Amino acid sequence: MKPPMQTNANSSTGLSNRTKGILFILMAGFFFSLMSVFVRLSGNVPTMQKAFFRNIIATAVAAVLLVRSGQSVFIGRRNLPALLMRCIFGTVGIVSNFWAVDHMRIADANMLNKLSPFFAILMSIFILKELPSKVEWICVIVAFIGAAFVAKPSAGMVSFPALVGLLGGFTAGTAYTFLRKLGLNGVRGPVIVMAFSAFSTVVLLPNLILNYHPMTLQQFLCLIMAGSCAAGGQLSITAAYQHAPARDISVFDYSQVVYAAMFGFLLFGELPDIWSFVGYVIIIGTAFVKWFLRPAE
Repeated sequence: MKPPMQTNANSSTGLSNRTKGILFILMAGFFFSLMSVFVRLSGNVPTMQKAFFRNIIATAVAAVLLVRSGQSVFIGRRNLPALLMRCIFGTVGIVSNFWAVDHMRIADANMLNKLSPFFAILMSIFILKELPSKVEWICVIVAFIGAAFVAKPSAGMVSFPALVGLLGGFTAGTAYTFLRKLGLNGVRGPVIVMAFSAFSTVVLLPNLILNYHPMTLQQFLCLIMAGSCAAGGQLSITAAYQHAPARDISVFDYSQVVYAAMFGFLLFGELPDIWSFVGYVIIIGTAFVKWFLRPAE
């Protein structure tokens, strides 16, 4: 029997899986941007310590959702390899991105991380046999150019930290591909999120023990909120790739750039320059073009 997400539309909402995938990835961008706000508000806590809290809170949130649902957490032996690959690639993606942020300009590191939509589409070709069209490739490339206008990469993009950041983008995109494979096989989103978050928490625990930095109550609460937003982002992006292939929704992942700019202006008074506005127009315009070119639903 096919899992529910493989049907074309939901009978109660009338929304196709593709539309729901887009809505979920837009929601994920919102949560991840808000997570970045709380990470910044947490101050001078070591980056890996922030990453640990990001994952342990997500583990707890997913566990609560699973317990409250009362549904089975059965995964099935055939899904274990894909789940393990999602955990490994996802964890390497987080560690690589955080390390790159610590060793190069944040804008440059984020730009490299935003290569993940390219890699998600590329790896979907080999792992899922989901072939993108030329228009879909063009949309993702144009959206990335828009993100480049926002971040304005520096000469530091050609360096060893940049290679680590590139690794982060590749592993994140590959993790999303295995995430979709699990969704197509009927594995529930909270199960995937809990497994991945728990795996990452265990991997990051030794670093926390060896390099723990005392925190104030405000910093602790900020990291709790950052972890909660990360859980919302993980649940949303898991649902997104369960409902639709990367070729259909990856371009909307760049909405996170626009959300980040909005929060930066409202909370930190960071006014984007003219080139950033050009980038926002390109990103939003590409998303609209991709939307209007969608197949009939």
